[in-house]
Amino acid sequence: MLLNKNKTLPEKINQTTNTQWYIIDAKNKNLGRLSSQIAYILRNKNNLKYMPYQISNTYIIIINSKHIKVTGNKAKQKTYKRHSGRPGGLKTETFENLQEKIPNRIIEHSIRGMLPKNSLGRKLFKRVKIYPNNQHPHSAQKPTNLNIK
Repeated sequence: MLLNKNKTLPEKINQTTNTQWYIIDAKNKNLGRLSSQIAYILRNKNNLKYMPYQISNTYIIIINSKHIKVTGNKAKQKTYKRHSGRPGGLKTETFENLQEKIPNRIIEHSIRGMLPKNSLGRKLFKRVKIYPNNQHPHSAQKPTNLNIK
């Protein structure tokens, strides 16, 4: 059987090695800028061997999610909606209320909206770990600090 020697095949990312763990402090960071940078890194677009259909070996830990900031009047005007699936089951909450109750959901919602809306996006989102304060259980992975402006 003859193979075409002029065909270039992309390199596959080795899933067992080169696992990167990053830690990001969200204290006093802008929600949109932080989320877009995290989505960029999760998609592995910062790598030279970026392929849109491959999952990177990158995990991101976000700490201090309860101290995230938004600009303007968004803290009072921005609403988050969820529906139970039952008639009359629509629940709405403002940014301020959600930040007091469940601060992780704000960043989760923002990052999930910036990832692909398919099975690849769902797999990538599982690589994000969000915590409302300084403590996290991932110190054994030796995460490196990532400074995002």
